[in-house]
Amino acid sequence: MEHGTLASSEALTRIATAGDEPVIWDALFRKFSHQGRSLQVQIRQMIVAAIEERRIPSGARMPSSRDLAAILSVARNTVVLAYQQLVDEGFLESRERSGYFVKGGVTQTRGARPDLQQTEQDGPEWLSRFAIRPSMRRNIVKPREWLRYPYPFLYGQFDPGLFPTNDWRECARGALSVLEIHNWARDLVDGDDPELIDQLRLHVLPRRGIWASPDEIIVTIGAQQALYLLARLLLSRETTIGIENPGYPDARNIFATMTDDVRAYPVDDGGLILSDELGACDYLYVTPGNQCPTTATMPLERRKDLLALAEARDVVIIEDDYETELMPDARETPALKSFDQSGRVLYVGSLSKVLAPGLRLGYIIAPPTVIRELRALRRLMLRHPPSNNQRAAALFLGLGHYKAHMRRLGTALGQRADVLRKALEQHLPQFRAHQGPGVSSCWLEGPESLDANLLVAKAEKKGVLVEAGEVFFMSDDPPKNFLRLGFASIPLERIEPGIAALAAAYHDL
Repeated sequence: MEHGTLASSEALTRIATAGDEPVIWDALFRKFSHQGRSLQVQIRQMIVAAIEERRIPSGARMPSSRDLAAILSVARNTVVLAYQQLVDEGFLESRERSGYFVKGGVTQTRGARPDLQQTEQDGPEWLSRFAIRPSMRRNIVKPREWLRYPYPFLYGQFDPGLFPTNDWRECARGALSVLEIHNWARDLVDGDDPELIDQLRLHVLPRRGIWASPDEIIVTIGAQQALYLLARLLLSRETTIGIENPGYPDARNIFATMTDDVRAYPVDDGGLILSDELGACDYLYVTPGNQCPTTATMPLERRKDLLALAEARDVVIIEDDYETELMPDARETPALKSFDQSGRVLYVGSLSKVLAPGLRLGYIIAPPTVIRELRALRRLMLRHPPSNNQRAAALFLGLGHYKAHMRRLGTALGQRADVLRKALEQHLPQFRAHQGPGVSSCWLEGPESLDANLLVAKAEKKGVLVEAGEVFFMSDDPPKNFLRLGFASIPLERIEPGIAALAAAYHDL
């Protein structure tokens, strides 16, 4: 029997009417599934939605718990508990010896007020009112339904098979205990969970050679918000900020909304190329651990020379140290911040890349004076990131799950990286692959005649998703022969056939 269909025509006949109004129960529960969220929650959500949308009228009789349990192939007690909860919440009422009915007077969405036909014809001229047009900037675009594709070589996406589900569930349950709720449910105003701050200092930052006091750390909703906060605090229209080229498009776009002077500087196999021109900048944004998107790692000597240049020319450095936790020699190549003796490096880190992007947990390490202003600024935006997520993350770190997950993830990504490298050598020998250690992406340089946008479109028809590289360049006429391939979101066994399909698309061109 398929989920969400009636068990039999007899059951349909018995419950297909509610009072004088027909109710199509199989349509109501069509999306019911025995996978995903709990069965009881699904039943309640579907009934509430049907009541509010007037698909079940006021006073309608609900199926008996026995009948609905048979329809959905669940335990009768599951339905009874769902009905009782809906009674407590005022959606249903129980009548002795008669069953459950939709309670009269429940607010229903459809028909509750007349539909208001809205049009922009006589409204404000919005385009003239926008102070900025962020939608007009070149951004990385990913298909929303990427999971439907057999070969998704997309960077930064989530692979359920690599997520430590049981460990995270344990920590989420722990954060929902009565004692923990009392700790995080209050308004922290501009503060953060002190437990998470301590765990970052103990388990995460030392691996990158960073030692920070609590007043030097602020938690953000991912590294993205961290960059936006820093840009909003530090940049004016006349400020000069230097970025890598190619580099991270979102950082480039964030900075460009704040200043008119964003300058692009070239990179090589050692990351940002040092030159006297860098000294003309007020700020420099760099990704020395894993250059975005080339995956190059900046050598230690170049890092020290960059710091010396910054100190001599009074330049402040924003270090985005994303995904470096997975580098096998992470302790041997510590963060640029670890060499900083004068508070000149503002460090941005994230837990989202190694756990799941949907968790949105990042942080900034900076001098206390800077952190104080960042907290005041963040308070004006959203006060603080959700405290329950912070506490769950703190438990995840404190119970040792983070380090265990890092070991498993590093092994899995290492295997995928090896398979990808061999597949590229076999199927696309015309391309040059740039792939640093401990990363989850590959920067692919094709022949100069290649138009990567055409290849991306052709590959998509074969079920392969890859990203054209031109969006990473700050230029009106960027090179078109680059691709970025992420391999954290594609199962190991699909990598080689996916590259073979990509090669077939290339030869079709």
